[in-house]
Amino acid sequence: MAFDIAVKRVYEPPAKADGQRVLVDRIWPRGVAKKEAALTLWLKEIAPSDALRKWFGHEPERWAEFQKRYRAELDANGEAVAQLRGLLREGKVTLLYGAHDEAHNNAVALAGYLRAQA
Repeated sequence: MAFDIAVKRVYEPPAKADGQRVLVDRIWPRGVAKKEAALTLWLKEIAPSDALRKWFGHEPERWAEFQKRYRAELDANGEAVAQLRGLLREGKVTLLYGAHDEAHNNAVALAGYLRAQA
């Protein structure tokens, strides 16, 4: 069964087409009110560790290695991954992130991880 996963910046307005909206950052995004975010869940436990996040620093040349290290963290984080998979079994889930880089962020890496295991 293929999961219906979307990835979107938390700063973009919510839409009905988003399905369940899950913030996957460890740190709350600046300037976003909790009500405006319209979250189903803030799953900070699934975010990369602080050490990995700081090492990556959103530097595109570290992207491949970041994904590899993050996948290893996800493999060891069964409870949070299972919680997200449970939501995905119910329908579409939009993974929300706060980073500026739309191509190199933990939500994109997480979506790839989930799709590969679907």
